[in-house]
Amino acid sequence: MDFINIAKQRHSVRSYKNQKVEPEKLEQILEAAHVAPTAANLQPVHLIAVQSEEGLAKVSKAVGIYNAPLAIIVCADHNKAWVRPFDQKQSGDIDASILTDHMMLQATELGLGTVWVCYFKPDVLREEFNLPDSLEPVNILVIGYSDDDPADTNRFDTQRIPMSQLVSYENL
Repeated sequence: MDFINIAKQRHSVRSYKNQKVEPEKLEQILEAAHVAPTAANLQPVHLIAVQSEEGLAKVSKAVGIYNAPLAIIVCADHNKAWVRPFDQKQSGDIDASILTDHMMLQATELGLGTVWVCYFKPDVLREEFNLPDSLEPVNILVIGYSDDDPADTNRFDTQRIPMSQLVSYENL
C-alpha cells in the first residue's frame, strides 16, 4: 500500500472490538516511533505502552479510551528537548507529535484503528504513572481493532479546505 492511501484510510476510531493487539504488531508500531525524526536527533520522548487491565484503568481515570485494548502515553522529556535559540521554543511537543503520527500511520497499515487523544487530565496521568516533572504527557494514542465502519477515503474532498487555501507558492 502506498503512503497516501494509508493516510486516507486513517481516521479517528472511537469504538473498538474486544481483541488484543498482537505483540508483533505493537513492536512494529513502537519501531515506527523509534525511527521517527526529532529535532537535532535528541529524541526527547518517552512512551508508556499500556495494555493490562490495571494500566488501562489508570489511563481511564484521566480520559475515556473507548474500551481500546492499548493506549500509548506519549511524553516529552523537557530535560532533553532541543531549544530554538531565538525564542526558546522547545521541540519536545513537536517531537512527540511526530512519533505519534508515525505510530498512527503504522497502526493503520497493520489494520488497526487509532484515535489521537489530547483531551485528558495530565495531573492524573502524572500521579497514576509516577511521571517525573521533566516528562510531560503530550498525547495518548489509543489503538485497537476498529468496531467502526471504514472511513470514506474520498472524504477529504468535502471535509478539508481546498488546496488553494492550504498552500501558497512563494508569497502569501
